[in-house]
Amino acid sequence: MAPHRRFLLFCLAGAIGFLVDVGVLYAVAPLTGWYAGRVVSFLAAASATWQVNRRLAFADATAQSRRGWRQYLRYLASMLGGAVVNYAAYAATLHFLAFEHAAAIGVALGSVAGLAVNFLTARFLIFSPAQPIK
Repeated sequence: MAPHRRFLLFCLAGAIGFLVDVGVLYAVAPLTGWYAGRVVSFLAAASATWQVNRRLAFADATAQSRRGWRQYLRYLASMLGGAVVNYAAYAATLHFLAFEHAAAIGVALGSVAGLAVNFLTARFLIFSPAQPIK
């Protein structure tokens, strides 16, 4: 697959993940608060993006793979680098902006901040076609 097409599909997965992220965040924040809720919503979004990336952006690299759960856990672990950048941007947004939609803006800024880290990690560590099938 052409690199630019793969990146666009990765961004599509990210847009879907953003919707999941914001939806879960606003659903759980009344129970958990905005900061703990963000951890829950990130896990939900990462799960959604793994599914979309596995089926679209990196389908050629996973076509023969039977490593579903192992790959999923590796994906979550590898996304932690982007998650740190993402969460820092989110927390800074909540700290500096105090209005109704600050959390959604924080999720968006965090997503953009973690995009490059997450794409490179997914492309070269998780969905690398050179990985042996287990």
